[in-house]
Amino acid sequence: MESLKVGDYMNTHPVTLTRDMTVAQAVEKLIASHYPGGPVVDGRNRLVGFLSEQDCLAKMFESGYYNEQAARVEDIMRTEVLSLKPYESVLDLAQQMLGPKPKVYPIVDDDGVLVGSICRADVLRAIDMQLRDGYKNAG
Repeated sequence: MESLKVGDYMNTHPVTLTRDMTVAQAVEKLIASHYPGGPVVDGRNRLVGFLSEQDCLAKMFESGYYNEQAARVEDIMRTEVLSLKPYESVLDLAQQMLGPKPKVYPIVDDDGVLVGSICRADVLRAIDMQLRDGYKNAG
């Protein structure tokens, strides 16, 4: 199981958001994707931030309360983003995910270009597949 690489189990077509999107547009994309957050990219697909459902919920609640609708992704996105490289270990990521870390990690190449994302369900699937293969080969 030590050869499990993030790149082998990542979502290669992740939901992506842009800085200039409204929060409402971002929420629509997140809901459609069934992901609890998504990477924010620039025009060259470089990772510039991350927006979670929690970030959106707080802003939408505030906007509804004050009857404001003008917030943009860049206003509430996180710019310090925990990201991974495709060659990193799924098992190391699984250990990180045991703590209060993000549920979704953007995957970037060595130039900072987004190449995918991985969530807890992807990590569970990777480990489950490896365990099932191990049981088949052992028997």
